[in-house]
Amino acid sequence: MNYYICETCGVQYEKSTAEPSECKICTEERQYVSVDGQKWTTLDQLVASYQYKNKITFVEDGLHSIKTIPTFGIGQTSYLVQNSDFNLLWDCITYIDNETLTRINELGGINAIALSHPHYYSSQVEWAEAFDAPIYIHEDDKAWVTRPSEHIVFWSGEELILQEGIALHRVGGHFKGATVLEWQNNKKEGVLFVGDIIRVVADRRWVTFMYSYPNFIPLPTNIVKRIASQIDTFNFEKLFDAFHRVIEKDAKERVQISAKRYIAALENNLFET
Repeated sequence: MNYYICETCGVQYEKSTAEPSECKICTEERQYVSVDGQKWTTLDQLVASYQYKNKITFVEDGLHSIKTIPTFGIGQTSYLVQNSDFNLLWDCITYIDNETLTRINELGGINAIALSHPHYYSSQVEWAEAFDAPIYIHEDDKAWVTRPSEHIVFWSGEELILQEGIALHRVGGHFKGATVLEWQNNKKEGVLFVGDIIRVVADRRWVTFMYSYPNFIPLPTNIVKRIASQIDTFNFEKLFDAFHRVIEKDAKERVQISAKRYIAALENNLFET
């Protein structure tokens, strides 16, 4: 019996005697099955390979990034947000080992885990069990959970305040339950963590919005308008996406300007004809 992990997306499945027939995350139109076919591994195999390690990097006071080197699965970054003796792991990565546990415990451990959307569920239950932490997932994405656990808390509505200064917001778009994290950064400038519900592009002054990033399926303009309107009510100056692309200042304004450009492009008001 093994908890099999899809090598393409890095999501772990509930225990089974044989490899699953397919990964429901990857066979759905927002993701993809590798051109080499469906392949599976386990966390034990990843650790035993001595090929991977997690790089935990200080970003700023109260914030560390966690990234697996070399890249595994989708290659997203997780963030350890430290807020008034409350440590939150934002989004998850697949790889976890004793070295990772030791380093994070030195930073105060993990009190809770929160996820932006199903592509980053990875081995969230392994992390939750290691730190005896609840996992917060919006109930609209409940059907995408591939490894059930008593640690999972399905929340509802548009906002969940985990602690003063740290709140989850359901904004939808990429997935119905797609969630962003607003952190007041110990009463400083405010930070928004967006996974890839919103994606910082190559030009760090801009973001974009997609239904599927690997398959280049855009979101309809009415959804982008709604997301932009909702995000305009949040308090933030800085924005981090899932791949550690950062808008360092004026991020709230840049999201609004980017949304207007996106809408103009889809409504054919941006280009010369």
